[in-house]
Amino acid sequence: MFEDIKPDELYKRKVQQSHTIVDVRSPKEFQESTIPGSINIPVFTDEERSEVGTIYKQVGPEAAKQRGLAIFSKKLPDFIARFQQIDTPVTVFCWRGGMRSKTAATVVDLMGVRNVTRLNGGIRAYRKWAVSLLDEMDFAPELIVLNGGTGNGKTIILERLQKEGYPVINLEQMAGHRGSIFGHIGMEPNNQRAFDFLLLEKMLEYQDEPFVFAEGESKRIGKITIPDKFYQKKERSRQLFIDLPLEKRVAHILEVYQPTKHPERFMEAFSRIKRRIHTPIAREIEQCLESGEYAVAAELLLVHYYDPQYNHSASCPEDQQTHIRAVSVEDAIEKIKLDIQQTKAQG
Repeated sequence: MFEDIKPDELYKRKVQQSHTIVDVRSPKEFQESTIPGSINIPVFTDEERSEVGTIYKQVGPEAAKQRGLAIFSKKLPDFIARFQQIDTPVTVFCWRGGMRSKTAATVVDLMGVRNVTRLNGGIRAYRKWAVSLLDEMDFAPELIVLNGGTGNGKTIILERLQKEGYPVINLEQMAGHRGSIFGHIGMEPNNQRAFDFLLLEKMLEYQDEPFVFAEGESKRIGKITIPDKFYQKKERSRQLFIDLPLEKRVAHILEVYQPTKHPERFMEAFSRIKRRIHTPIAREIEQCLESGEYAVAAELLLVHYYDPQYNHSASCPEDQQTHIRAVSVEDAIEKIKLDIQQTKAQG
């Protein structure tokens, strides 16, 4: 007989041993958000789930169960075969720890797939556990927060530091959004549930580190909101302000946003801020976007929109500030590393 486990126990198993977490919800539910690292072996397709749900509402739970059983019985051999390919202990979960995960765990256990457990309360319970920790957890490491106007390479710097083994919490990556009016283009935005799961796992992973890099973000990034406790710590932490030459910033914007791949979406996004820019400049930017002169458009947006917005909002006590003036991303990274070494030596 399979065992029910709680969210904290599932997390321990996940990080302390080889363990496979199986989301048995529909593909659409899985895509919207899941426990990080999970794989999807659905009991029902999206269409089947919709059909069973309609029967539940219009006829009743017993009829829905009967229809669900009829659908699932036809796919049982393939369902079991997919579990048999997994060579680690398995935990299954659904939305509330109800019929789908109970059915999956029961049949997999009966077919002799060893070490099968079920997440008690499903992903809803895991979400409640995650939110509680985010509200209460004292994140021990010092945060080193990278700031600077659009195009100063903050995300690129974070990614390269992470590749070199430095602990990094990439909030924009977790949100699936770059934070600007154009920030959703070319990315898949996450919802709050998915963001919270990813943030919590990084915080737990880095809890024993002396410091962690993060990017200076506003409270809201795209569709998500940074949890209060982490946001307040970020605001109180040491702030590095990156300052690169304007031509480097334009080049970074073109590299990261790749406007040639999404011209219509850039024009649509620009229309949302057009009225906030002096009319002759806005007209010139629009003409550049229409004619594909993206470098000129990016420079005009930096000078006449993003930098004035950023200079107005970027304010923190001077004793929190360190300014990194650099000629390139590579130069900025070396100066950041030197700053860390000097701070460590002084401390």
